[in-house]
Amino acid sequence: MTANLLAVAVGASPASSRPPAAVPVDQPVGARAPVIDLQAIREARQMAALSGLGIMAELERMAGVDRSEFTARLGAALDYPVLQGDAFFASEALLDRVPLTEALQHGALAVRMPSGEQCAVFADPFDRDRKAWLEERLRGLPVRLTHATDLTAYLGRLEEQTRAIDSISSGSISGGSTVEDSVEDLSLSKIGESSSVVVRLVNSTLYDAYRIHASDVHLESTPGGMVIRYRIDGVLDHAGAIQGVELAEQVISRIKVMAELDIAERRVPQDGRFKVGIGARKIDFRVSIMPSIFGEDAVLRILDKQELAEQLQGVRINNLGFDEPTVRTLRRLSDEPHGMLLVTGPTGSGKTTTLYAMITEVNTRREKIVTIEDPVEYQLPGVLQIPVNEKKGLTFSRGLRSILRHDPDKIMVGEIRDSETAQIAVQSALTGHQVYTTIHANNVFDVIGRFMQLGVDTYSFVSALNAIVAQRLLRLSCVACATELTPDAELLAKSGLKREEIGHWRLIRCKGCDQCRGTGYRGRTAIAEMLILDDEIRELIVERQPVSRLKEVACAKGTRFLRESALDLARDGRTTLQEVNRVTFVG
Repeated sequence: MTANLLAVAVGASPASSRPPAAVPVDQPVGARAPVIDLQAIREARQMAALSGLGIMAELERMAGVDRSEFTARLGAALDYPVLQGDAFFASEALLDRVPLTEALQHGALAVRMPSGEQCAVFADPFDRDRKAWLEERLRGLPVRLTHATDLTAYLGRLEEQTRAIDSISSGSISGGSTVEDSVEDLSLSKIGESSSVVVRLVNSTLYDAYRIHASDVHLESTPGGMVIRYRIDGVLDHAGAIQGVELAEQVISRIKVMAELDIAERRVPQDGRFKVGIGARKIDFRVSIMPSIFGEDAVLRILDKQELAEQLQGVRINNLGFDEPTVRTLRRLSDEPHGMLLVTGPTGSGKTTTLYAMITEVNTRREKIVTIEDPVEYQLPGVLQIPVNEKKGLTFSRGLRSILRHDPDKIMVGEIRDSETAQIAVQSALTGHQVYTTIHANNVFDVIGRFMQLGVDTYSFVSALNAIVAQRLLRLSCVACATELTPDAELLAKSGLKREEIGHWRLIRCKGCDQCRGTGYRGRTAIAEMLILDDEIRELIVERQPVSRLKEVACAKGTRFLRESALDLARDGRTTLQEVNRVTFVG
């Protein structure tokens, strides 16, 4: 009987055409109250086709009971446990399992009960697509039925309490202005009927990304719509999808409007920025729009300056996760009276945070410290910080020239991007200033080639340079789901290891759990390799000796490569070999 009811519920043909007997359910409203059976469902389906209302609405009208009783009867008839009323509203939404974006789109979500039990909740068992999505997306979770009114109220409360992106102020990404030029009220009561779907979709996507501490939001166009992915701890994670090309285009247009970009231009890349208020916080989003074969893609970098300020409050080099020898060397290098200290690594590897920590430690207020950055990510007390504003002509090179006339002792250049900036930075280091800066390269030896490509005189460069630091961030294993691992031959080969080398290693694997969102990792730590320049290494560089010779001499002088530092973490069980192979080069 239940199988037949479920077949009718999702619109399939029942296994038997024989009219079934009524399904008994609890009937506190009296014996004459209508029951929910196959005949009732068929009649509701026919009435819905005529009236244009849904099957649920017609079935509830026919039942003639209050919504709580109707949900209980329907759940009993279709063999679904029911979750409603106070019990439902006392549960906690698991937005890491089903982000608010998807919950609003599909009318279903995952919750954790006060008892700790997790379950999926939905309101319409007659929607075949929604039911299929629910079973696929939340496979393994028990499913409970609630009333659509309760589900709508729950999601509305969730929006009001946890998202409610209150205001947006826009400006050019290169403008560098901190003045809020315009404010738009995005409270739910102000969202118009025609724009609510797109606005809610974009807002909930931004909030979800912020809530789970994503660093970037990727909106990627596909032939059928759009895929949403979040970068969490340096790795992209699928967050949801938007069905329909038209809706996907409207989402990109909404992002463009927020960033004050040209919504009619779809053939060239565009960059912008906007600011949103989430509760009492003001969050910056940097936007990059890129044309693709299926439309346009967008990447939004999230910058929570308040959170960064809290994290960096009193930050020291020893708080960044480096091993003790690295901490001691960085402290010595940061306190040099003059010369250049270069930090290199890919985007998001923590270069700026390392420089901030070094400047914080040497900032005794007895020296003039000036920075030029794009953007200024965190305000350092007692430090003059200058934001790059290319539209107004304030580039790194022009700003650095002006800084030299401002009587600085220590200078931080956010990034060396061009030949002019590189040459001025080198000259600054040669004329008695301590220069901290970053440049994009894969390792400490590639930095040398990068400066040569920028046309900087080799002798001047090595004379100014004190050290190069290359760093990466590795994900740490989740202690809640870590188990011992005996690696197979394939993993050892990929890692460049032999079985006899790992006899005393504590290798682990992480299968994923609720605490780590199923990834197997929680948090990140920094690793580094350093090339300290002395007379011998300077001579080798000036003579343009091969990199292999430089590595040989550097190793003899104590340089440890990124791979070695990463393997040390794997040896102690703090990360996995898979993570080591993902972040560092086997070679």
